[in-house]
Amino acid sequence: MSSPKTRNFLVLCHLFLAALIAPMFILVAITGGNYLFGNKGSTVETALTVPAGAQLDPDAATIEDDVRAILASNDLPQDFEYLRMRSGSITTRPTSRNFVEFSEDGGVWSAALHEPSLQFRMMELHKGHGPQKFKIYQMIAAIALFLIVIGGVLVGLLSRAYRNKTIGSLIVGTIVFALLAFII
Repeated sequence: MSSPKTRNFLVLCHLFLAALIAPMFILVAITGGNYLFGNKGSTVETALTVPAGAQLDPDAATIEDDVRAILASNDLPQDFEYLRMRSGSITTRPTSRNFVEFSEDGGVWSAALHEPSLQFRMMELHKGHGPQKFKIYQMIAAIALFLIVIGGVLVGLLSRAYRNKTIGSLIVGTIVFALLAFII
């Protein structure tokens, strides 16, 4: 391929991929900006009833069934995708939707239903705590973003008119990134 044909192909790929993942990166920009400005979102928490003497053993093969039984006893849907387990707590996932958090204190389990605000929901998607299918979309978007950036730089390098500007911008961007991330 000649240089103009290569450049045109890269521009088309760059534009196509950018348009496909634009909604994802608009979400990331909004949620990340809100988070940095202090709006982390919130949840409305409602205490749930955990049957007296209920024991949740995160290592038990029946843990998901045990959690579903408690959810059913509170008339809640049992359609979580997986459980996030930490010492003394179990959380249903995804947390980008209504979720339940179980906590253990002195051998006694309690539970709370969390109903997240829009910002909290979007932030959970941003952090990768959404549905499994959305996580796959995020992985594809990450690869696409890498290709978009590399393709954009290559387009700039392949054009004589933009080569020096691209090199200069790349150098300045790399220096600013390195200074802010690792030195200052």
